[in-house]
Amino acid sequence: MAVTRQDRPSGWYLAPAITFFGAFAVLPMVLVVYLSFTSWNGFGFPALSGAENWTRLIEDGRAWDSLWLTLLFMVLTWLVQTPIAMLIGVWAAGRQRNRAVLSSFFFLPLLLSTAAIALLWAAVLDPNFGATQALPFLGGVNFLGDTELVVYTVVWVISWQYIPFHTLLYQAAARQVPQSLYEAATLDGAGRYRQFFTITLPLLKYTVITSTVLMLVGSVTTFDTILILTGGGPGTATRILPLHMYITGFSGFEFGYASAIAVLLLLLGAGLSLAVTSATGFRKMQSQQEGM
Repeated sequence: MAVTRQDRPSGWYLAPAITFFGAFAVLPMVLVVYLSFTSWNGFGFPALSGAENWTRLIEDGRAWDSLWLTLLFMVLTWLVQTPIAMLIGVWAAGRQRNRAVLSSFFFLPLLLSTAAIALLWAAVLDPNFGATQALPFLGGVNFLGDTELVVYTVVWVISWQYIPFHTLLYQAAARQVPQSLYEAATLDGAGRYRQFFTITLPLLKYTVITSTVLMLVGSVTTFDTILILTGGGPGTATRILPLHMYITGFSGFEFGYASAIAVLLLLLGAGLSLAVTSATGFRKMQSQQEGM
């Protein structure tokens, strides 16, 4: 039966979603772009300053150092979170009761706020009274005060916070893999490791891409954990670009320049996401179980 124009849903059904997206996504982005061309300290009305903020951003060595540090954090968090989340997710996808019980404890960080997690680890890693000082091989190590260790420490804390989330993605995807594939592989003599690399991993391709995009976007938006843990220190050892934007705007009251940094972060996040989806063929995603 042909669908007539009268049978189709009215376009007005889209109005709430479009209104919400426009008010909380498009409008803030337009305002930030506008503010990036102004000089404003948060009081009164912004004064247009042309491309002054963008010229300053290009010449700001600290901003470029923060950008490279952000990219380093991005790579390190991906290298830590992806394999751990994938392996635990595949393991938790099993139907055994003991795995379900252990997984419920493992996912507890998802229930905690970012501030609570940062304060928890700040207490644990305190060089004077932290729990790590009770361990003989860690006593005296200042994880948050050593410029060579602090980057890896912050990466660990952020990974500890977000690995459970990405684990859920892999767990859900692994449970969608048909058991018939594993049964056929077992009959062919393939062991667990062979089954993982020839069946599970290829079928998790799009989940890896989704998780990667979320990590990339998260890397250019998250700063609160670092703000509470180190404040960007020691020195500027952990002053990533989102934190640099926050300090510039809310501590230095240079909201125009901070808006220029925000636009740069927006372009960086969008560009990386588009690059990943284009390079991996995610936008042409097709079923990987066709014919099963």
